[in-house]
Amino acid sequence: MASDRPDALQQLIDVVARLRDPDQGCPWDLQQTHATLVPYVLEEAHEVADAIRHGDDAHLKEELGDLLLQVILHAQISRERGSFDVDAIASAISDKLIRRHPHVFGGEPRSWDEIKAEEQAESLARSTSPLSDRLTSKVRGMPALAGAMVISKQAAKAGFEWDDMAGVWEKVHEELDELKEAVASGDQGHAQEELGDLLFTLVNVARWCSLDPEEGLAGTNHRFLDRFSRVESALGGDLQGRSIQELDTLWQAAKAQIRAEQAQAHASGT
Repeated sequence: MASDRPDALQQLIDVVARLRDPDQGCPWDLQQTHATLVPYVLEEAHEVADAIRHGDDAHLKEELGDLLLQVILHAQISRERGSFDVDAIASAISDKLIRRHPHVFGGEPRSWDEIKAEEQAESLARSTSPLSDRLTSKVRGMPALAGAMVISKQAAKAGFEWDDMAGVWEKVHEELDELKEAVASGDQGHAQEELGDLLFTLVNVARWCSLDPEEGLAGTNHRFLDRFSRVESALGGDLQGRSIQELDTLWQAAKAQIRAEQAQAHASGT
């Protein structure tokens, strides 16, 4: 069938369709569903954000391509089910953009916020749980920690809140004990749920202390990798066969080295 799409985009659509061909496609691609691809969508979105933060255009182009692949894969899976295809996706977002920008495309001049609020109001008017529905829509696609913070803030604003910080800490200890019990039971599914409950409660600790859990964890990741790279370098890149005592000694040395570097930088005003 003829298409007006740019050749490169049509080629990608055709490649993905071939990968999903029941007779001659790729076994791995054929096994994928919307659900199994969720981790890859999140991973690619985060890698796009990382490329943007680093200001690397070549890397950004590559990562945007990987993210586009995820969109085309989901469109192909839905097309096979007779649900929607890439044309329907493009048409829907185009219609939404035109509807939300009447000052550009014609129509009654209204702000984007007014139009979006109207759309949400129409949807929520049919709901018996409007706050939950609004939060579900708002956090969809967010990183889990950021979404948990949004949910906890709105729930607290609605009155679903502890009386004081002591109650929050009590809940942390309760959830930690439940996680320990779940892990000891060997029930992986239950342990996963309890881990989530503990993390959600820790997000509430962050909220009470006006801290950003996403930023905190990102900082920890950065610090860990900085220290770990120094341990690796000290061992010539080979950690195999090293005792935990040796590794811990090098870890502590790396921490001390970083602190000294930071103190020197602070003293010199850099």
